[in-house]
Order: sequence, then structure tokens, then C-alpha cells
Amino acid sequence: MLVRKLLPNARRRLQAIDVGAALLQAARRLGNGCDMLVVCDAGRMAGVLTKTDVVRQTGRCSGASCTAPVVEAMTRDVTAVTADGWLQDVWELMKTRGFKNIPVLDPDGRPLGVLNARDVLQTLLQEAREEETLLQDYVMNIGYR
Repeated sequence: MLVRKLLPNARRRLQAIDVGAALLQAARRLGNGCDMLVVCDAGRMAGVLTKTDVVRQTGRCSGASCTAPVVEAMTRDVTAVTADGWLQDVWELMKTRGFKNIPVLDPDGRPLGVLNARDVLQTLLQEAREEETLLQDYVMNIGYR
């Protein structure tokens, strides 16, 4: 199964923010139930920002430095996937690297959505159940004459 199948859910999870936005603005958005912000520069992904990134940056704050832009706190080295990738490969990547979320990008680096590990795993589990049912029907000669 391709990542493309999960794009409607991934699009709903996508929260983008500009590289020049204030860290305080990002922190508010992350505090409202968002797990990860995709940081964009001219419409292309430049990095991601998580609650961990915000906490790390505020730990360095002194005085007015908490007005820093998002670009100073974001993670730049980001692993992302494309809509044409295999969902099983995405799951292996998420499991190996310990990701809860992973951005989905188009070929030009523009964000299409954010995949959540729970959605990926539930979809793969459903696919396995459907395959098991088909195999069971085949073995029992149900629907074959």
C-alpha cells in the first residue's frame, strides 16, 4: 500500500509555520494539541518543530531572547517521505528511528501532510486482516467454483 492512501488524514494533521514566525507563536500552536509543526520557507519544508525543540530553546533563553524566530529552534535534518512511498517502508523507518510523526513531501519539497505512527500501524493492520480473510476464503474454497 502506498502512502498516498493516507494523504487525507495526513493533510488534516499538517500544521505549517513560517521560518520567521516567533517561537512563542509556535509554542502556542504546539500547546493546542499539535504534535509537530512543519517549518516552511517560501512554501518548501525547511525543518520541523516539536515541543522538545521549543523546550530546548527556551532553556537557553535569557531575557528577551525568547522572542527568537522558529528558525533558531527547529530541527533542520529531517527525514521525510513521499506520497509514492510504500507504507510498510515508512513504518519500518518510523519504528527504527522512533518517530511518532513524519512529514510527507511532494517532489519539490512542499509539505503535503504529516503521517502519524498510529494511523500507519492501523492501516497496515487492517491490510493484514483483509489479506488473512482472503487467504482463509481461498483455502476454504469460499467464492470459488
